[in-house]
Amino acid sequence: MGPRFPLLVAALASCLPPALGCVICDTKVVEALKSLEMDYLPGHLETEHHKNLMKRVNQAVQDFKDLPLDEDSYMGVVDEPTLEKASWSLLKDLKRITDSDVKGELFVKELFWMLHQQKETFARYVALFQKDAFCPNKCGMMLQTLIWCSNCQKQVHACRKSMDCGERNVKVHEMEDMILDCELNWHQASQGLTDYSFYRVWRNKSETLLYKGKEPTLIKTMVEPKDAGTYRCQLGTVKSSPATIIRFHVKVLPKRTMEETLSSNSSNRSGMSWGSNMSSTTLQSSPSSSTQSPTVETMLRSLLVGLLIWGFVVLIASIVIL
Repeated sequence: MGPRFPLLVAALASCLPPALGCVICDTKVVEALKSLEMDYLPGHLETEHHKNLMKRVNQAVQDFKDLPLDEDSYMGVVDEPTLEKASWSLLKDLKRITDSDVKGELFVKELFWMLHQQKETFARYVALFQKDAFCPNKCGMMLQTLIWCSNCQKQVHACRKSMDCGERNVKVHEMEDMILDCELNWHQASQGLTDYSFYRVWRNKSETLLYKGKEPTLIKTMVEPKDAGTYRCQLGTVKSSPATIIRFHVKVLPKRTMEETLSSNSSNRSGMSWGSNMSSTTLQSSPSSSTQSPTVETMLRSLLVGLLIWGFVVLIASIVIL
């Protein structure tokens, strides 16, 4: 291989783009590089070149963390899923090289070309993370576990936005069920959440606690006109600030007539085929004004009892006449 080999290694290493990100924080990557040095190099590269090659390879992988900081593509942090994807891609390509049993200068060229490609792959992964998964909450405070590429430390980051997550206008007919849903789509991904608390807000601005617990919904059955008004939901965190605050303005409409109820039931049945898989969170993400559906089971039960009573009266009358 001769004296030109160290120059080849240095030249290939210098061609790698400056940095992408923290795959060296994954212990599986560290173990794979040790295995490359201890198990693969002895039979595939002259001994005097091992130290220089591994120095360049380790430096190239460590330099993944030197991407230019940009709020749209990279902020020096990643989450665990992004790190796992990048590590798996690097390990897969490294295994492909070692399985090919390539040796000497060809092995070195293959190795550094693979690292070049993996850095570009990692850049795409972190840009996607930065765009879609980094602090995805549009309001409130989300606690997100992140990995700092500079030192591989895992810490909880507070993604702070406006605490006020808006207002919802809810319409419900008298004697039907009122459902207030406080869950937002990022709640499941947040760390450090505690309890949902629902309050009734009175005209003098005082509040009455109605519910506190893990369920994100408040259900009031068979509402009356006195249930109309303002309600407030607050999701607590392990920190001093809440994660979410949402206000609901409830309007109680007059009780439905029998014709309105039957018409509404028919509409609900016709919409089952496309709406049966909608989750409860649809309420909070739908337009701010909505009318909630009636309690069908109660009305059907009343109708059945009436038919049974009428049949019993007819039976008694027939026996008396005979």
